Amino acid sequence: MRSKSELENAYAFCLNMATSHYENFPVASILLPKKLRRPIAAIYAFARSADDFADEGDISQAERLARLNEYSVLLRLIETGEYTGDDPIFIALQNTIQLFSLPVQLLEDLLIAFRQDVVKSRYANFEEVLDYCHYSANPVGRLVLHLEGSPNQSQLEQSDAICTALQLINFYQDIEQDYLEKNRIYLPQDYLKAAGIDDSQLLAGDTQKLSVVLRPLYQYTLQLMQEGYQLGMTLTGLLGWEIRAMTLGGIETLSLLIQQSDHALLSRPRLSKSQHLMVLTNALSKHRYHALASKLLQEKHLHH
Repeated sequence: MRSKSELENAYAFCLNMATSHYENFPVASILLPKKLRRPIAAIYAFARSADDFADEGDISQAERLARLNEYSVLLRLIETGEYTGDDPIFIALQNTIQLFSLPVQLLEDLLIAFRQDVVKSRYANFEEVLDYCHYSANPVGRLVLHLEGSPNQSQLEQSDAICTALQLINFYQDIEQDYLEKNRIYLPQDYLKAAGIDDSQLLAGDTQKLSVVLRPLYQYTLQLMQEGYQLGMTLTGLLGWEIRAMTLGGIETLSLLIQQSDHALLSRPRLSKSQHLMVLTNALSKHRYHALASKLLQEKHLHH
């Protein structure tokens, strides 16, 4: 058994890590139920540190994989009840897994995605991109649902649809950044080849050729949002508000992408403060959320 002070210190470490990183993660959100802040911070700290092994610093590919494999070993020790180490992230994670009966495989799935980031920078087809999302994005949504209770199969599938859609939207927004900073291209190579685009032409000022690749992907992502957005209708309280807000924010961002000119698809649209406020306000009410989400999704299908 861990002492109370040991657990407190471990969770404090994770919360500090979560709130000191500026990114779109719900740890510091005012919408998040207080009882979920510590467990989500533990999951976040695990994912953030593992992601850093995959991406940050100048260590070799072999060293990156070795560190990720070490995380897998520690997860298995937690699963078998044998973890007795002193890493604050794993002390907090162990407590969270035990308290909420979390499926450890979901955390292992995240490690599979991070390993893939180390060794793979191109995706032959869209199926490979979706497979990556299965490991990189979908486990996060499932873990949050498991923290809240016992999700049913429909909720898990809706969560997968939303999480994959949000991951894809990030890819569409960060085409330039991913390529220049990490030499990664998450757009399917067969789509790019069919459009006559190679790596050197990906960031061309005029993106009309790229629109042939992106427009069908935008519509597929809209379809995913249509399959998943009703998840927000089944969840109550602050977590329901959080999920509805994240879903609406994704739909709004996708709308901005769709509205861009074919000649300027690399401009990384972001929601304005007023749009963020509109999202939060409409996510408060299930009725208003449903009305706005279905309206936007329908409009964008008609627009296409």
